Amino acid sequence: MQNFKNKTAIVTGGGQGIGKAIVQAFSHHEANVVIAEKDEEAGPEVVEWLSAKGGDKEKLHFVPCDVSNEEEVKNLIVQAVQKYGRIDYLVNNAGLSRFKPFLELSVAEWDEVLNTNLRGAFLCAKYAAPYLKKTQKGSIINIASTRALMSEPDSEAYAASKGGLVSLTHALALSLGPEVRVNAISPGWIEVRDWKKKSQREEVRHSREEDSQHPAGRVGEPEDIGRAVVFLCSGEAGFITGQNIVIDGGMTKKMIYEA
Repeated sequence: MQNFKNKTAIVTGGGQGIGKAIVQAFSHHEANVVIAEKDEEAGPEVVEWLSAKGGDKEKLHFVPCDVSNEEEVKNLIVQAVQKYGRIDYLVNNAGLSRFKPFLELSVAEWDEVLNTNLRGAFLCAKYAAPYLKKTQKGSIINIASTRALMSEPDSEAYAASKGGLVSLTHALALSLGPEVRVNAISPGWIEVRDWKKKSQREEVRHSREEDSQHPAGRVGEPEDIGRAVVFLCSGEAGFITGQNIVIDGGMTKKMIYEA
């Protein structure tokens, strides 16, 4: 894998869960990482955590940001450029969910989910794109979900937002290429409870039944997604754009019949 030294990545929702693992992956490959995080407890924790593990604190920069707010996104981009002089990679990971019966889902709750998960990705891409294009090898990764492709009941807002994110991905790939490649990753069951901020972290052990549901033999881990993001941003993935990569341990390929 190529070295990312002197390259800059923005990771939204980088304070916890999958986002935290993506920040770690870029940091491991010596990139500058801008951690855009709405939770002002979680964001600084990641900087301290990675610094304690030997990461260069100067290469980690926390910016408080609600990605649904246009002015805060503009500020995020300005701060990234002022701090590191360039933007090479954008990972639209920030997201939230509201799982409740459809007839009880309020318009405000629908808007909250769509504004964060989909509008947020649009805003970040819009304002980062000029800087990504300057590098001639920029990359955007949108973190979607297998719920863009299949559903359980009472998931309308989340499913719609992630489905929109997959469609936004291939549209942006055409609009921003060839200077910028744009891909999505759709995670399946990724265990994030032990990747939360300290005040909410839990130790997790999965049963044999939970692991065996997956053809890969285990529940997913945030690092699985972090490694994939770094690969898709690297030159080794230079012919991959407009794609949605499903990382779910094979679950969406498993046929299930009731007896």
